[in-house]
Amino acid sequence: MSGETTTIARPYVEAAFEVAKGDGNMDAWADGLSLLGAIAEDPQIAEQIDNPNASTEQLVGLIFGVAGEGLTEHQQNLVRLLAANKRLMVLPDIARLFAQMKTLYDGLRHVEVTSAYPVTDAERDELAERLKAHFGADVDLSVADDQGLIGGIKVRAGDIVIDGSVRGKLERLSSDLQL
Repeated sequence: MSGETTTIARPYVEAAFEVAKGDGNMDAWADGLSLLGAIAEDPQIAEQIDNPNASTEQLVGLIFGVAGEGLTEHQQNLVRLLAANKRLMVLPDIARLFAQMKTLYDGLRHVEVTSAYPVTDAERDELAERLKAHFGADVDLSVADDQGLIGGIKVRAGDIVIDGSVRGKLERLSSDLQL
């Protein structure tokens, strides 16, 4: 996902989030946007979205046809608005950003940890507690290992990245030593 589509998607996400909060149906919005994101990522649908000869009505009809009864009236209006502005390609970004905002709103922070070595259950629990204290919210922790880090860990929580890996430190040192 490029940063440009994320930038384009952000105002739509913020508006959808406010509508979802006002209606009190955050889960329905998350489900509907997830469905729309999956539809837009389908290679055949993406090809039609990128087709300059496809009309707004054709694209809207295609998406509604695939989504079936899975969209609320507000979500259908969002699709129409995106189609009219030639921005249907940002639907996957909208779904992703909305899910992140919902997670934060629910008081839960999704955190991805990459470790140079496999993490034991005890280490995972301790890491979760430390991250909970650091972020001030419950954490949904996913852990993966990547021997390319050489040593240490890398933590990603939304836009925040904490790189405590040996590879990251070497890259920063190399960058600092360049004149």
